[in-house]
Amino acid sequence: MEPTISPAAAAHALAEIQTRRDQAVTATLVPAWYWPAVGALMVAFTAAVESERPWLVTVGSIAYALGLTAVVLRVALRHRAQVRNRLLGVRGVAAIAGYVLCLVALGLVTGFTAESAGLGWPATVGAATTAGAMTATGQPLMRYLRAVMTARPVGGGR
Repeated sequence: MEPTISPAAAAHALAEIQTRRDQAVTATLVPAWYWPAVGALMVAFTAAVESERPWLVTVGSIAYALGLTAVVLRVALRHRAQVRNRLLGVRGVAAIAGYVLCLVALGLVTGFTAESAGLGWPATVGAATTAGAMTATGQPLMRYLRAVMTARPVGGGR
């Protein structure tokens, strides 16, 4: 004899699953401070390399490696849950890939433009532009990814 579940109980269980999924998605998103922190590390590292002073390149490289490790570890340890690729879907993965490509293109175009205009430290100018763009657009990207993930059906793919 199979137990019967009322439609109301099934709807309540599904709503609970969706609520828990939404909480997990929100908990795994990258925090707002991440974007300017990574941007600042990028600019400092690029400036150190562009200085062409060996001691500054060494210090900048070590500081970048330690700083990025600290930022990533803080985010990773804070968020024990991980987003599965299936939850991101094609739209989410495409958004992330497009975002990264746009940032790289922005940095390169800005850096080459600064160099052709005769500005000093053109790579640092490109990195600073990219850092500013990351700071301005990182949270909107996270909101979009959250919407993509929470709009997907529970247990199914689209």
